[in-house]
Amino acid sequence: MRTHRFKDRLPFFSNPTARRLLELMEQKKSNLAVAADVTTSSQLIALIEAIGPEICLLKTHIDILEDFTPALIPQLLKLSQQHHFLIFEDRKFADIGNTVSYQYGQGIYKIAQWADITNAHVLPGPGIITGLKQVGLKLGRGLLLLAEMSSEGALTDRTYAENALKMAQQHRDFTIGFIAQHKLTDDPGFLYLTPGVHIHSQQDSLGQQYNTPESVMRAGTDIIIVGRAVYNSPHPQQAATHYREAGWNAYVASLS
Repeated sequence: MRTHRFKDRLPFFSNPTARRLLELMEQKKSNLAVAADVTTSSQLIALIEAIGPEICLLKTHIDILEDFTPALIPQLLKLSQQHHFLIFEDRKFADIGNTVSYQYGQGIYKIAQWADITNAHVLPGPGIITGLKQVGLKLGRGLLLLAEMSSEGALTDRTYAENALKMAQQHRDFTIGFIAQHKLTDDPGFLYLTPGVHIHSQQDSLGQQYNTPESVMRAGTDIIIVGRAVYNSPHPQQAATHYREAGWNAYVASLS
């Protein structure tokens, strides 16, 4: 069982993005992130307009959009302000510090300019955090480290997760939490986001393993990440409402 409500964890974070996220989760009674894995800008905008009121976080893969132009970014930012959610670009950086600093701040996507949160593998070592931090910290951005993945056969074992925790502890001003299947520490100063959440536990044809909102909340996560169950639904707004309520109810139950 968890010992702190979201609002009670604010003093444990100095990062402004983490604090904003905790505050809006309480305000909206939502710990739902939706993975918007659609492939056109029009699909993305339509999805956000449907689910924006229900989510605390929109998870994007900006590089899968077939028609991306920089003109999309102001639209994303306007919708995030209108519906009070943050943007998490699921970039999964995995290179040396110098390279990721360019990938994060430059290029066609200029991720640091608009994404409140991004994430990185720790395989390259702590230099990857340093490189991203040089770009993102001054903008008030936050970083999540990939400690565990939800795909079958993932090589992110216990030792890998422990190393991710050690690196995060050395960069608490920028590293705000983890992508993980389980809580790594009782320290309330890190957030946990768990992908592969589905009302009905199952597995897809490509090795993605799903867990229910209740099971991941019991394991200590904070934010559930739901993808296909929402964006492939014929009624994404209703699906998002359903998952928001399931995620929040599971969170409240975990406080008991």
